[in-house]
Amino acid sequence: MTTLSPSPAADPTSRPVRSAREVVPADLWDKQVALLMRDYPYDSVMAARVLGQGYAYLLTAMRHRGESLGLAPSTLVDIGVHTIILDTVTYAELCDKHNGGRFLHHVPEVEFKNDGSVMKTAHRIAADGWEVDLPLWADAATCGPCHQGNDSH
Repeated sequence: MTTLSPSPAADPTSRPVRSAREVVPADLWDKQVALLMRDYPYDSVMAARVLGQGYAYLLTAMRHRGESLGLAPSTLVDIGVHTIILDTVTYAELCDKHNGGRFLHHVPEVEFKNDGSVMKTAHRIAADGWEVDLPLWADAATCGPCHQGNDSH
């Protein structure tokens, strides 16, 4: 697995790389991994990778709410995002805790973009100190169909 690490220029504090497992309660993590395995042809390792990147993406989007960065997940990462947001009670709790009590809406677009926003997002996530599983972002050239609103993904 190839990962992006925060670069010294992007992260002058050189803090250690964080994993989404550190912020998600174990029982919720296990439930959402099981949901991914139920709905997709993933084993537990792949499901955990996709889920972790989904959380890293959402937590980064929440941290940069209102900055108009045009963040967008890859197709695989978006599967993790959807698993998280469809568990609406726990997603609302995540928004309360990490997004100032505001709900981070999902506003999908019909057309895929090819504007570099997906890889820019992966680098932003790494700069924020999250582990980035680079192979899950590899389809970046044809992805990122999310609305570029200030407070949505």
